[in-house]
Amino acid sequence: MPLIQRAFQYVLAHAIPGDPHHILQTFDQWCYHCEHLSCVGPDKGRIVERVLLERAPLRVLELGTYCGYGTVLLAQGLPPGARLYTIEGDPRHAAVAEKVELIVGPSEEVIPHLREKHGLMNANLVFMDHWKRCYLRDLRLLESHQLLAEGATILADNVLFPGAPHFLQYAKTCGKYHCKVHRASLEYFRAIPDGIAELRYTGAR
Repeated sequence: MPLIQRAFQYVLAHAIPGDPHHILQTFDQWCYHCEHLSCVGPDKGRIVERVLLERAPLRVLELGTYCGYGTVLLAQGLPPGARLYTIEGDPRHAAVAEKVELIVGPSEEVIPHLREKHGLMNANLVFMDHWKRCYLRDLRLLESHQLLAEGATILADNVLFPGAPHFLQYAKTCGKYHCKVHRASLEYFRAIPDGIAELRYTGAR
């Protein structure tokens, strides 16, 4: 049985149905004590929760659904009436992300059609947790297709480990963003430094 399926069966067996906090805690228990899943985890998850509380975004785009951990984290922190779009390139991963508004396909193919096919005019918040080498490409796609609302927030996980140096360099020097990195540890490995980048879109230059 694949790793994600094993984890998902554990969550279904032990989590309280309909309780997003307990679902995430159960995922964390599995990852700490059984097998590692590369999801955002509790420490960086608190950073995401704080940004959601501060920004109260109504249109949220997630790149990389994976096991659905980030999707649950985002969904439980959104204000009433908000809409969450999540893109997953691997249909095997998408199959276990239940009860989410899911778009299956490679992000570079999906992003250009978000407006006409899925009704996303622009996003107030983007959460990137897919392939790190795709962060910069997809950020520039979002820009070129005018899918970032004025003042939009972009959160990008794992920018220090395994790292997204070209993405960070662009965000800091292109003049379109206010950029800061929240230092943390790699999910479920407290000895490995990592961080989440928080970008605030100031508009095209």
